[in-house]
Amino acid sequence: MSDSNTLKVIELFAGVGGFRRGLEQANPSLFDVVWGNQWEPSRKAQDAFECYARNFQSGIHSNEDIATVTNDTFQELAPDMVVGGFPCQDYSVARTLSGEQGIRGKKGVLFWEIKRVLESAHPKYVLLENVDRLLKSPSSQRGRDFAVMLATFRDLDYSVEWRVINAAEYGFAQRRRRVFIFAYKNGIPFEEAQSKLDENEIVFKNGFFAKSFPVKETPYKDRMGAELLPDDIVEISDEFSFNFHTAGIMREGKIFTAHVDPVLTKPTPLRDILIDEKLVDEKFYLTPEEEEKFRYLRGPKKIERTSADGHKYHFSEGGMSPTDELDKPGRTMLTSEGSINRSTHIVEVDGKKRFLTPIECERLNGFPDDWTAGMSNRMRYFCMGNALVVDLIEIMGRRIEEIEKVSEPVDIQMELTF
Repeated sequence: MSDSNTLKVIELFAGVGGFRRGLEQANPSLFDVVWGNQWEPSRKAQDAFECYARNFQSGIHSNEDIATVTNDTFQELAPDMVVGGFPCQDYSVARTLSGEQGIRGKKGVLFWEIKRVLESAHPKYVLLENVDRLLKSPSSQRGRDFAVMLATFRDLDYSVEWRVINAAEYGFAQRRRRVFIFAYKNGIPFEEAQSKLDENEIVFKNGFFAKSFPVKETPYKDRMGAELLPDDIVEISDEFSFNFHTAGIMREGKIFTAHVDPVLTKPTPLRDILIDEKLVDEKFYLTPEEEEKFRYLRGPKKIERTSADGHKYHFSEGGMSPTDELDKPGRTMLTSEGSINRSTHIVEVDGKKRFLTPIECERLNGFPDDWTAGMSNRMRYFCMGNALVVDLIEIMGRRIEEIEKVSEPVDIQMELTF
């Protein structure tokens, strides 16, 4: 049981524990992760869960389908904060069969499990991560999915800030762009303080994200927008479309969004995360055949293809550098890292080309060396392709600590004089 000086946290879709690792780096005595859930459907081996359980001793480690966890469980856990990275899926909704009594989301969509947790536990804070295309999906009704999420938070009595952050722009070693969503319960001290600020001040200067990840304060007048969400979430699902920019806030259904430019911090170059070359196993070096394959994959190409209906067209792809530049941060790491794939990092050291090692991939995301040791290299690459940059969560954790300190009641000693 957490005391009054800690925040009880539950971690959903935990992977190998990036959120927890970042929060504990920020302040292990503040963030008490009491429950973490990680379950990979259709897989006998639960590598990510085993990695999570091995690296974290305290709290309950749940390896079960989140949909089978009861509402009572979340009520009993009574978290102050819920965190998680969840898949970008179709968030469309429809009326229940009984008509006006409620709505239902598409089965298997994990955001609805987040909604269920919030309905059951009413945490103060929610911190989520997703791919940045969430803001524009689906392509046929741009912005609908994110609007459905915002309306869900509105209906649960939360205000929401969001921000697309590229880790390399704030000093880290990977050009990884992700959207982070911070929701906070209306009526708590932080919300009351924020309610005194206008939208511009929150997005550009004093909001949750702008304080920790500074942006230039001159907005693009043509890259801003405001909108009011319809009351009916089904109407949003059926008809609403909106151009969400890289930052924004939603309060009581009112949306303000703007494109923001980061105040850049010099990034960490790829060479700084490489291990001692003497420790690199021979299997990570490219064979002549692999070099030839990568020369083709990373080179420019124009290929004639035939569509399903027999239409012929040309697929064109521009060339990219044959190896990744060591004086720049790494590109976005995907789950296919380490395979014969155009997106795989290839470095050249001492005249020899090679893959990144699993340890180097852990470093790209800010994890300690050998965090994922114990699983196959293929799965180590896969888990790191799915992970987030831990250092960003550490910064957000320190921001939450700052918010909590402001929220603490202050004892005022009154001295009476006569």
